Amino acid sequence: MPSKKPDILTASIEITRLRHRIAEHNQRYYQDDAPSISDAAYDALVRELAALEALYPQLADPDSPTRTVGAKPAKGFGKVSHSVPMLSLDNAFTEQDITDFIHRIRRFLSLPDDTPVAMVAEPKIDGLSASLRYERGMLVQAATRGDGSTGEDITANIKTLACIPQQLQSSGWPETLDIRGEVFMTRTDFAALNQQQAAAGLPVFANPRNAAAGSLRQLDASITASRPLQFYAYSLGMVSKPFCTTQIEMLQQFQTWGLPTAKYNLLDAENAIISYYNYIYKNRADIPFDIDGMVYKVNRFDWQQRLGFVSRSPRWAIAHKFPAEQAVTILRDIVIQVGRTGALTPVAILEPVTVGGVVVERATLHNEDEISRKDIRIGDHVTLERAGDVIPKITGVLLEKRQSGGVPFLFPATCPACDTPASRIAGDAIRRCVNTLNCSAQAIERIKHFVSRNAFDIDSIGDKQIQRFFDDGLVRNPADLFTLEQRQQAGEIDLLSRDGWGKLSAEKLFANINARRTIPLERFLFALGIRQIGETTAKLLARRYGSLSALCTAMAQATDPNSDAYKELNAIDGIGVSMANDLVAFFNKSHNKKTLDTLASILTLESPAGIISSDSVIAGKTVVFTGTLARMSRAEAKATAERLGAKVAGSISGNTDYLIAGSDAGSKLKKAGELGVTVLSEDDWISLVKADTPDSKNSPAQPALFSE
Repeated sequence: MPSKKPDILTASIEITRLRHRIAEHNQRYYQDDAPSISDAAYDALVRELAALEALYPQLADPDSPTRTVGAKPAKGFGKVSHSVPMLSLDNAFTEQDITDFIHRIRRFLSLPDDTPVAMVAEPKIDGLSASLRYERGMLVQAATRGDGSTGEDITANIKTLACIPQQLQSSGWPETLDIRGEVFMTRTDFAALNQQQAAAGLPVFANPRNAAAGSLRQLDASITASRPLQFYAYSLGMVSKPFCTTQIEMLQQFQTWGLPTAKYNLLDAENAIISYYNYIYKNRADIPFDIDGMVYKVNRFDWQQRLGFVSRSPRWAIAHKFPAEQAVTILRDIVIQVGRTGALTPVAILEPVTVGGVVVERATLHNEDEISRKDIRIGDHVTLERAGDVIPKITGVLLEKRQSGGVPFLFPATCPACDTPASRIAGDAIRRCVNTLNCSAQAIERIKHFVSRNAFDIDSIGDKQIQRFFDDGLVRNPADLFTLEQRQQAGEIDLLSRDGWGKLSAEKLFANINARRTIPLERFLFALGIRQIGETTAKLLARRYGSLSALCTAMAQATDPNSDAYKELNAIDGIGVSMANDLVAFFNKSHNKKTLDTLASILTLESPAGIISSDSVIAGKTVVFTGTLARMSRAEAKATAERLGAKVAGSISGNTDYLIAGSDAGSKLKKAGELGVTVLSEDDWISLVKADTPDSKNSPAQPALFSE
């Protein structure tokens, strides 16, 4: 993040770029088991994105990588829906981050500043998260995390791990029990496995994490059985009946039932937490498996219950990451990539170097200001960090090794794909190709996005085929995909004469395309590649408007910022001013209208089946809080409402169902009276939701638990 606060347009552009890049690396890490950057580099990107989103909350997006988890499950495995989502953890990197974390807990729970907050400290194992479902003590199903909501069915593979009991020992287990943990491989076993792979002429694994993930996600369970995998349990998902009141009690019970756990420590002071972290960091080489930090969890389950969650992570736990690994290499070239929104992104081409067990050949340079600020030149010796599974980041230049003759990099003023001027608005960090209609690079990237897994999910056509089809004029826009078979039959094109294509491959492509002629409206909206509109926002739009025609009509009316249509759009929970403006702009461009009309004529778009699944009395209701609450913090009140399915808004409108007014309520209370909105006191509100709030004294936090 730059020291000077960027303007909102600059922030919006950079946020979009970061979200796209992080999503790509999430797929490489969680789905492909082939990360291209380190944990530290990944964490740096997420921190940069989170900082920008904090500066401009109106740019928030429920689909942002800061609020979502993992990646969609891969094909080849059956899918398992998690009854309780497997979320992730926020990260801490400094001692101050830990202090702030504990202070936030006290503030949220309205605790005095000197109240001890006991934490359970556990190692953050670098492996693959898994969920084990036991019924009447018997292991009946196992799944990967996937995207947090849906994972891969790996039951047969998990049952080959000797350390996981098929029947829980002892007694006292609930009838249904969902246990979360980490599958991993020790460094000694990893080295032995790579020796076996090399001796057999097979590819070796880059690191123990990849080896564990690749071994567990085998379609042939016998391969998994041959690999030395381990498992440690660390948390709960769905539980039919509470059996403990603290994190420590839960871990102890796991051990009684025969489930292995990592070593843990109960700490109740900040200085004790930091001392323990420093001790583990210095002695981590003595731990037989890889860890990339420590995890701290509030010990009391009743406090966990009250703290709840924020989008992708719990408020009651945090991962304290170890410092990023660094390396030095030579910058051989800088190439410019053009994205589907026209953004020109510089990418460093590096002399290959191993960082954290992964060979790195490319690194992000973010934008032209970053290149200028660090004075990065082709031929320089550069330092780079890799922290996770994202493209690494160049952190600096070794000026003492700079060769004479090196010149500053001149960022192109024109698009490298179409030679159109690439403009940069004052204060904007990103230079963009303005040729949105005829730039080949943008068009190709839009088609790639359209067919991607989370959009139309069309198999049999990858990036290379899309590039060739575009270059040869077969597919110039998404609608052209749906006329390929018709043009083939009419003799207008001949796929069978093309390299790599035969009758069977062509028929398979046509079948896959035809299978997607009927698609949910939300997936269609996401596939359009509208700036800032991710999967969750597409769902919000689909549920609010119900059909493409209704949405198009509303967006046409919303061109007037004073119109009811614009106000309704802007009032949707999760959509801010910047996002609303991008939506209105997209739907009112003539060439986009033409594309939408064509697609609507050849596709069947399914309206959302339902909006609210919760049976809470406030599910689907829009609530606004105002004034000072006495019995809980404002943050806890909002979190409770959201947990029960309500939409929390920041301003009163005709769509507001309840205004909860504390002391010193001001203008919102007056406006609620004018609009006829139901006003509740804090006591009224607590009475209303009390029947929906589970007894938190004896149960772990629900309805969502996390996975490291």
